[in-house]
Amino acid sequence: ARESASLVLLDDDFGTLVQAIRLGRRIFDNLGKAMRFVLAVHVPIVGLTLVPLVLGWPLLFTPMHIAFLEIVIDPVGSIVFEAEEAENDLMSRPPRRPDAPLFSPALFATSLLQGALVLLAVGGFYGALLWQAWAVDEARAAAFVALVLANVALVLANRTLQTRWRGAFGGNNRALLLTVLLTLAMLALVLGVPALRSLFGFGLPDVTTLGLALAVAAGVLPLLWGLRHALRRWDADEIECAVTRHLGMGRDIFAV
Repeated sequence: ARESASLVLLDDDFGTLVQAIRLGRRIFDNLGKAMRFVLAVHVPIVGLTLVPLVLGWPLLFTPMHIAFLEIVIDPVGSIVFEAEEAENDLMSRPPRRPDAPLFSPALFATSLLQGALVLLAVGGFYGALLWQAWAVDEARAAAFVALVLANVALVLANRTLQTRWRGAFGGNNRALLLTVLLTLAMLALVLGVPALRSLFGFGLPDVTTLGLALAVAAGVLPLLWGLRHALRRWDADEIECAVTRHLGMGRDIFAV
C-alpha cells in the first residue's frame, strides 16, 4: 500500500495535517513573493543600463554597480522572503489547483509593472538631474541612491499579499531589518570613503541631493502599493477561475 500510494501519512492526527497544510501554503506564498521581487528588481537594472545608451546620456551603471546591486538582491530574495511569517488569511483561502503554476501570468505582469514603475521614477530622476546640468558624478550618485532605496520599497511592497499598509511594516522579520541596515551601511561606505566613491564614479552628494533621492524612493512606495491594490482583483479572479474549473462548479461556491 505504501509503495502504490501517492501520499503516506505517518501521523494521522488532524492537528498535524492542518499544520502541514499551513506550512505548505506559507512556503508557496513566500516563493511567490521572492519570485515577484527578483523579477521586478531586475527590470530597472536592465532598463537603466540601456536607456542612457539609447538617449546618449552618461552611463549610469558599470560592472561595479551591478555587483553591488546583486549583493543586495541575492540575500533579499533568498533569506528575507523565506523568513516571512504566514499571512493572516492563509487558512481561510479557497484551495488552488494541484497543478497551478507558481509563476502565473498575474505574477509575471505584476512584477513587470512594478519594475517599470521603479525604472520610470529613477530614470526620470536621473534625466532631470542631467537636464538641470548637475555634475554627472553627482547625478549618478543620486540616481544610484534612489535606485537602492527604491529596491527597499520593492521589498516592503512585496513582503505581504494584503492591501493594508501595516502589512508592509509589521511582522517580526529580523532578516529584513538586518538586510536593510547592511544595505544602508554599504551605501554609506560607498559614498563616504573617497577611494570607493572614485571607484564607483560618484561625486560627494550634498544634503539636497540625498534628500531628492530619498523623496523619489519614498514616492515610489505608495505608487507600488496602489499598483498592488489595483491588481489584487485580477489575482483574485484568476484564483477563483482556477478553482471553479478544477471543481467543475460555478461562482456560487465562493458564497459558502
